[in-house]
Amino acid sequence: MNRAATTTRLVHELMQDFARDTGLDPLTPHKKRYLWTDAFAVCNYLGLFQLTHNRTYKDLALRLVDQVHYTLGRHRDDDNRAGWISGLSAREGEQHPTIGGLRIGKTLPERTSDELYDERAEWDRDGQYYHYLTKWMHALNRVSRVTGDPVYLTWAIELARAAHAGFTHRVPGSGEKRMHWKMSIDLTRPLVPSMGQHDPLDGFVTCYELRQSASGNLWQTDPPILVQEMAEMRSICRGIHFATDDPLGIGGLLSDASRISRLTPSGSGDSSSLLESLVSSALEGLDSFTGSGSPDLPARHRLAFRELGLTIGLAGVENLQAWMMNNPTLCEGTSALSRQIPALLEYLPLREKIEQFWLDAKNQKASPWTDHLEINRVMLATSLAPEAFLDV
Repeated sequence: MNRAATTTRLVHELMQDFARDTGLDPLTPHKKRYLWTDAFAVCNYLGLFQLTHNRTYKDLALRLVDQVHYTLGRHRDDDNRAGWISGLSAREGEQHPTIGGLRIGKTLPERTSDELYDERAEWDRDGQYYHYLTKWMHALNRVSRVTGDPVYLTWAIELARAAHAGFTHRVPGSGEKRMHWKMSIDLTRPLVPSMGQHDPLDGFVTCYELRQSASGNLWQTDPPILVQEMAEMRSICRGIHFATDDPLGIGGLLSDASRISRLTPSGSGDSSSLLESLVSSALEGLDSFTGSGSPDLPARHRLAFRELGLTIGLAGVENLQAWMMNNPTLCEGTSALSRQIPALLEYLPLREKIEQFWLDAKNQKASPWTDHLEINRVMLATSLAPEAFLDV
């Protein structure tokens, strides 16, 4: 069996285990839906469908979309509220399942307005995360592109508008727009008022992607789609230092850079400037992460899904390299990209090193793997076959 066939088999097995254990296939009454993991899973099933032309995988992707909307687009079973979190009727909610946002899918109910904030407990409480919503927008866009059905893109755009309205706010006194990190299920109050470092970047790139899909020419969209949202996210991004030593965050920077390169294949001064910022920040993070010795620690001291987020981003470096070759006038001479992108190539062996570590059955017995089994499986599958996720 050649390497491509072996990889496809591994991805199939990982996604088969995920489907079984979360109630997707075979169907079970008690489904385990978690928005971040499910967004990557949808892309994985689409990728398997495109590789094998087996309609079963496309059917699983569409079934998962329906489950996410019907589960995370509605109030929890232990909530005294019922129905769609948007407040729409049963019929209207089915037609617009994302218009009120989507729950995270955490195990505990959200913190009530009269409960004191507990940082540790908040990680296990439900609500809405903006960066999870952007991943779902991307997944819906990929479904629309693969199936040719525009309803999924419509749902992604409705979600983008709802998320932007719910998470952004004006700073008193200055009038500047900022974002909250975590919102309540109904998007009426912040649960964590601080801003996620990469949230506005994710929002900008995702709005960019959705606008591109909504029209053949990004800047000729008629009527204009997500213009204000995209402009406000770009404004919030200005002045933010994106560098982080978190491998998942570094991978997110690289994935966003890859998407920008795919969305502007002919290049522009604005895209070049943003790519410079993202690649520079990713290189700073990679230097810190590898210099810390983290990639050489035993499994019990590592988090697979965070490291696999990095390997997914590293898989997108090839798109950046292709962009540089197609835009020599933007990258030559004084452009930092002419030095930065080749510097990224030196980190590519890290992708295989991390993948092989987490493919080792011994390391999959460690608690960091078993405690986060679904997300680890799905993100390993994405890392092994990242094309569908990295596409736009």
